[in-house]
Amino acid sequence: MTKVTFYKKSGIYYGFTETGHAGLGEMGGVDELCAALSAMTMLVVNTIEVSFGGDIDYRYDPDTADVQVIARSALPDYESDERKRYAVSGVIQGYCLQLADMLEDYYDYLDVIETEEEPELIG
Repeated sequence: MTKVTFYKKSGIYYGFTETGHAGLGEMGGVDELCAALSAMTMLVVNTIEVSFGGDIDYRYDPDTADVQVIARSALPDYESDERKRYAVSGVIQGYCLQLADMLEDYYDYLDVIETEEEPELIG
């Protein structure tokens, strides 16, 4: 099962951690869930970093394949431009909403959590 934990501060989305493996490919097929998660993660990273010019901390643990994305530029303590903060947070929130929609089809393979707790950094 893949677990995706989204981090919020005062309701503002600013990052997420993906752990585990969906395991759909172990049933003899292509693991479309892991492929979708990988593609959407890189879309979020590239949009924040390249399109919005936001500060992003991307971490990958090669031993576990866990991924962590922290975009403190979504938070007012780190970014003065309100429009940039709104855009960065909105992309992460959009990813969370997309995964919540996917739970209907992949509830045995995907878990989505939202928390106001500080993330433990990986890697």
